[in-house]
Amino acid sequence: MRSSHLRRAALAGLSLSTALLAACQPGTAAAPSPSTSPAPAPAAPVADLLARGEYLVRVAGCNDCHTAGYAERQGDVPKAQWLTGSAPLGYFGPWGTTYATNLRLRMQELDEAQWLEYSANLHTRPIMPDFSVRAMSEEDRRAIHRFIRSLGPAGTRAPDALPPGQTPPPPYLALVLPPAPAGAPPAAAEPR
Repeated sequence: MRSSHLRRAALAGLSLSTALLAACQPGTAAAPSPSTSPAPAPAAPVADLLARGEYLVRVAGCNDCHTAGYAERQGDVPKAQWLTGSAPLGYFGPWGTTYATNLRLRMQELDEAQWLEYSANLHTRPIMPDFSVRAMSEEDRRAIHRFIRSLGPAGTRAPDALPPGQTPPPPYLALVLPPAPAGAPPAAAEPR
């Protein structure tokens, strides 16, 4: 048994010595192989991006505003009805009234590069949490674009936003803020 261990140790030592000796010989250095530099990550397969996009739309709450009746039906809305906008529901507050965009139509207007640029710099009217979209990785925003485009165009364009002070027709959700403290400057309307 002891001789078996000694033989294995000797062979291991011999292999290591041979490798070190070869590395020290002039002219024997191997050219770096292409596999020594990190390869770029392969693009995610289309099916993976679509599944990721659907997941993000669900968990990021896109349907909550951009799919009519989604919250009221606790998410039990067929995918064929997703993301066609909130009309006729408006979101009313000091900024005026916002209607959630029909994303199915909007994404047909933007190719992937345009969407990535637009969404990286997104600044919209309340109540859209545009900061959440800006914080997403490019790959997540790409997945959302591909998923929404895969649904195809459907529905109608959202109504135009209404300015502050104009009461929208029902139905609408109203954000009622407490009065500003005495001497505080008036709140400015958010840009679109």
